Amino acid sequence: MSFATPIARALIPAALVASVVAPAFAQSANDLKAVQSSLAATTSMTADFVQTDGRGRQLSGTLSLKRPGKIRFAYGAGANMLLVANGKTLNFIDYDVGQKSSWPIGKSPMAVLLSPNPDLARIARVQKSDNPNVVVVRARDARRPEFGTIVLAFTRSGGAPGGLKLEGWTAIDAQNKRTTVRLSNVRYNVAVPDSAFTFAEPGKKRA
Repeated sequence: MSFATPIARALIPAALVASVVAPAFAQSANDLKAVQSSLAATTSMTADFVQTDGRGRQLSGTLSLKRPGKIRFAYGAGANMLLVANGKTLNFIDYDVGQKSSWPIGKSPMAVLLSPNPDLARIARVQKSDNPNVVVVRARDARRPEFGTIVLAFTRSGGAPGGLKLEGWTAIDAQNKRTTVRLSNVRYNVAVPDSAFTFAEPGKKRA
């Protein structure tokens, strides 16, 4: 799984919903507020995911999220690695080669999902879509372009927090490398233990 490291460094992003008109921005303050409300109302989440890198290679597994600051991507059979944020740092562990890479959460695109109060008005814009039931938000801190970009895709759903269901996202790093995550079987505000965000150090048995 030598391609896993660039995937992790891209921090899981790309262009997500086919109906999005990529370069155009919609001046939709209401939709941006709805996204912010949806994120604020999501205290935890579990889902299945499929992750695709820029060359079309895929990995799948299960995701656990607990705001603020915690997320875990548990990859399926054959992928002896882990991506997990423990509240302070985002860690990618490759157990096959015995290596760990870590980044402050605030210096990654994942900060938008994991921050208790993301400043979307300053860093995010709603992108134009030809589907009125799809809301796509592109977030990038112009003051810190090296932290990358994340493009979040939502569908309108009365049963989801804030009326928006997170379908997935694309992360784009400073070298324009993209990784897309698509979600399914999403469950909001369910019990997720803090132990889900622990991990074994490389060279030891996986947590």
